[in-house]
Amino acid sequence: MAWAAAAVAALAYVAGIGSADSGVWRVVAKPVPVLVMGGLVLSARRSGYAQAIAAGLGLSAVGDVLLEQPRGFVPGLIAFLLAHVAYTIAFASDERRLRLVRAVPLAAWLLAAFLWLRPGLGAMTLPVVVYMLAIGTMMWRAAARVDSTARLTSSEWAALAGAILFGLSDTLIAIDRFRAPVPGARYAIILLYWAGQAGIAASALARRPRARPA
Repeated sequence: MAWAAAAVAALAYVAGIGSADSGVWRVVAKPVPVLVMGGLVLSARRSGYAQAIAAGLGLSAVGDVLLEQPRGFVPGLIAFLLAHVAYTIAFASDERRLRLVRAVPLAAWLLAAFLWLRPGLGAMTLPVVVYMLAIGTMMWRAAARVDSTARLTSSEWAALAGAILFGLSDTLIAIDRFRAPVPGARYAIILLYWAGQAGIAASALARRPRARPA
């Protein structure tokens, strides 16, 4: 039943993207899929990891609503930044080894994106840099969890796939907003975003206790 509500809300939101008269429906529908994911995580798991993931999903739902407001971009950015902090706490609680090498490709991605976007950022330069650091850290900690023995259906891979899809969604938002409009961007952004959140939520549902390294 919950997934049915999420699917209906998602379809309603996507259908309303191109309509100027469906602002209220977009505000109502957009956070529903993520709220459903958060509810499912909390109902299925009671671990600290699951609670942190659910907190991130809840903050993301707040960000979803804020971004639909006329002046909600910066408040929405803050809500999603806090969501990334919650996800980072979850991932770091599961794997404390730094594994800095895994941060290198992610840092290169974000640095290249920043340099390309820099001319159009203006007064948003500092907020965007802070946000990039937050999502970059989140993706790095998701990558740090992946073990060479982990199956593709494991919590670790689900979290990493979700984090990267979330990062792709945010990168596309930045390009569309600060560099040049991208045709059909809003459809791609929301689909990547929901897929990313689904991966992160699935990581909590699939997670099993892990042995700590000596």
